[in-house]
Amino acid sequence: MTIRLYDTSARQIRDFTPLQPGCVSIYLCGATVQAAPHIGHIRSGLNFDIMRRWFEYRGLEVTFIRNVTDIDDKIIAKSAEQNRPWWSIGYDNERAFTDGYRALGCLPPTYEPRATGHITEMVEMMRGLIERGHAYEADGNVYFAVTSFPEYLKLSNQELDNLLQPSAEGETGKRDPRDFAMWKAAKPGEPSWETPWGRGRPGWHLECSAMAHKYLGTAFDIHGGGLDLIFPHHENEIAQAKAYGDEFARYWVHNAWVTMSGEKMSKSLGNSVLVSEMVKRWRPIVLRYYLGTPHYRSMIEYSEEALREAESAFARIEGFVQRAAELAGRPVEPSAEVPPAFAEAMDDDLGVPQALAVVHTTVRQGNSALAADDKDAAVARLAEVRAMLGVLGLDPMDPHWAGDTDSGEDLHGVVDSLVRLVLDQREAARARKDWPTADAIRDRLGQAGLVIEDSAQGPRWSLGPR
Repeated sequence: MTIRLYDTSARQIRDFTPLQPGCVSIYLCGATVQAAPHIGHIRSGLNFDIMRRWFEYRGLEVTFIRNVTDIDDKIIAKSAEQNRPWWSIGYDNERAFTDGYRALGCLPPTYEPRATGHITEMVEMMRGLIERGHAYEADGNVYFAVTSFPEYLKLSNQELDNLLQPSAEGETGKRDPRDFAMWKAAKPGEPSWETPWGRGRPGWHLECSAMAHKYLGTAFDIHGGGLDLIFPHHENEIAQAKAYGDEFARYWVHNAWVTMSGEKMSKSLGNSVLVSEMVKRWRPIVLRYYLGTPHYRSMIEYSEEALREAESAFARIEGFVQRAAELAGRPVEPSAEVPPAFAEAMDDDLGVPQALAVVHTTVRQGNSALAADDKDAAVARLAEVRAMLGVLGLDPMDPHWAGDTDSGEDLHGVVDSLVRLVLDQREAARARKDWPTADAIRDRLGQAGLVIEDSAQGPRWSLGPR
């Protein structure tokens, strides 16, 4: 068994060999909490949740760090706009991200450190970089001198002579306009912390270098994040960490975006779709299917039609799981191993689309077994499907998804009782061979959005596609 991953720094798929046999260490750039999350934010968490689940299926112990950036320029700007404390905005939105991850079935990280809880580690790193000649203080700011680090821009494959470094107001005293701020001098009314170079607050890039060092040590396996973070964020993280003396990340894995009209979904463009609103309109497990089943390096163009297609596709899987479980008449646990074709796809750079094709093939085989009233074959396929869905976080029989219906479990029970009364009337019509009445009842239920299936165990209903 060899897992292979696309490494952005190598620009190719590489065999994955962990630093410590049997263990995997992952650092994922998490939320910047100036606003509530849209589905583009949560996609990153989902992609790396699937990665983590696959490593664990393969028997590896995973340490998964996902940070929270709870202080930066955007949060401070929101504080001024809303006349609210910066920490209040950060806390509310951090909770919104946590709720979004949980709603879509992401496992909690091993640790989820906040930037403001690691000022001491940042000061220590800056002191070391200044001593080594890689950083300097100017006007209360601390800058990283990019020309002091020969490997700078290796990840993003840019030319230093052509570099345009993002810069913010107040970043004065730079020796070179391409240098970037690790620490920003305090401004009136802004949050600040005491350092040997005066009061100020951290720059975005320094936070992750310091927290990765604290929780994963001088070297770790995988650093993840969205494509938009390659430059400047990840490039600057590498410069700080390696100039400090760390080996840092050995593999760089980046997920693609969710787009609308060809543009990256973002708060600044005003085209975001908030998770909190989406879960009111769509079942969370359907949203997970929609966001998690394309390849992590493929763009997702958001559309209602695409979501409806995802809903229909998942309904076919879920319908088989429910029917096979009813036929079994007992709990059917996931099989100990997934089918070889599924494992082969997942080992090859987390090929979820190819793995999902195996799921659908197995579902079709299971449906054929149900139609033939072959209980043993149907139950065997159910166990395989549950094992594969478990890796993808999509097993509808997992306790996490209990009650994951459009209107909640209580209302589902009420609707089920009412539909059963109507189905009893239909069965009575069929028993007396009153086919027009039976068909009319079925048609009316279909118009109400219900799909009726006749099986050896009697009629069953489910919600149809929207």
